[in-house]
Parts: sequence; structure tokens; C-alpha cells
Amino acid sequence: MTTSSAFEPGTGRWLTNIDKVRQVVRQELVSRQLTAHLPAAPVDVLDVGCGQGSQAIRLARAGHRVTGLDASDRMLDACREALWTEPAEVRERLTLVGGDGHAVPDLFGDRTFDAVLCHGVLMYQPDPAPLLRILLTAVAPGGLVSVLVRNGDALAFRPALLGNWRQAYDAFTSPAMYVNRLGIEARADRLGDMHATLHGLGLTVEAWYGVRTLTDALPDEAPPADITLVLDCEERAGRTDPYRHMAALYHLIGRTAR
Repeated sequence: MTTSSAFEPGTGRWLTNIDKVRQVVRQELVSRQLTAHLPAAPVDVLDVGCGQGSQAIRLARAGHRVTGLDASDRMLDACREALWTEPAEVRERLTLVGGDGHAVPDLFGDRTFDAVLCHGVLMYQPDPAPLLRILLTAVAPGGLVSVLVRNGDALAFRPALLGNWRQAYDAFTSPAMYVNRLGIEARADRLGDMHATLHGLGLTVEAWYGVRTLTDALPDEAPPADITLVLDCEERAGRTDPYRHMAALYHLIGRTAR
């Protein structure tokens, strides 16, 4: 979740809400979408900004060898706590490393990974390209890059649904910046711009999805729902036009050249 101190003030609220409907939807949809593009055979995965480990632990359960990188000690501690409840073979497949995503070359040298994840990290960077360029040094030929960013094409949608009309209005005049529910200023990316950035870095975008299209305006304290039906609706919306264009987040799957 973090590659710098920008996210640190929001870690407490983030961890408090991790089992709420909105976050369950986010993590489950990203996992389903990512799994569709990963080979079934075990591969080496680097999860940059792994946070509390939702994706890293799922991938380790599936048999992949995972390295989770995060700059926040608090988030890494939460990941270790969650990991401790897993079987020994899952724990052995997940290695946690403290550090900033910009330090990937220093931390891993010439080592490459079959897949590199960068979920919810670029929104805390002033420009996505420099960090992505660094992360690409760790991707093996033909490797997968999974990027999750805030949707800058529909930034007025959530505040309007929540009745925050000033923030909705500001989103039309400043479509790149917003204040998220954690109270942190962050950046959003337009789909076309993100496609262009990834192509400019030599990646082929093989798919993109929407994440949290229908549930993004739910309050943090929303009561439990029929989560199976919610997820089925969200998964359908996340791969169907025009719904996916209105999602809170864009999930792009890129591939490096072989």
C-alpha cells in the first residue's frame, strides 16, 4: 500500500476498515482479475506496497513464491500477524521486506520476477512514470505488471453520491487530485493517460478492469451484505462497458516484451 510516508497517516483507518464491504470488494475483485492472467504454475511475484498482505497471502496460498515490499512498519506488522494464522507452507512462500519501491534495484539487484504488483501506490506519487520505470527493472521478459490506480475519469462520481457537492464540482476543474477517505491528498489517473504511460514504458496492456463500481459510495460502517451476490455484480460491472468506466479504481494488466 505504501512506498513512502505519504500513506502513513491513514494506516490506522485503513486497517480498521479492511474487513468492511468496500475493502472486501476491492481485494476480492483484484485477486480474481489478477488470477485470470497468472499462470497456474508457481511463479515469483513482487508485491510493491503489499500493505496488510491481502494479495500477497492469497498468492502464497495459490502456491506462488511472493516477496512483499512495504515502507510502513505498521502495515508489515499487520501482514505478519495475518500470515501467522496461515499453514507453514504458505508462510514459507511469502517473504516480507521493508523498503520503498524506488529502492527496488538496490534491494533486489539483478533479480527479476515473473509478476510485479503495484496496487494503490501510484496515487501517492506525483507522477506514475518514474516509479513504474524503476519497477520494470525487476520484471522478467514476458512478465506481468499489475497496476491499480484511482479513476481520474469519474472523480466527481463518489463525492456526488455522498452529497459532497463542493468536492464533486472541484473534480471537474482539478481532475487529477482529490482527498480520499483516509483524509490524504492523492492523485487520480485517466485511463487514456495510464495506457499511454504503460505503452511508453514498453508494456502491452492486455486487459483492464474496473474495481468497486457499485459499492464505492457505501459508508465505511456499512453493515454486512450478501457478499457473494455483491461480488458477482461487481465482477460483472468491472468488465462491462459502460460500468467499468465509472469504477473507483482502474486495474490494468501489462506485459513486458519477451
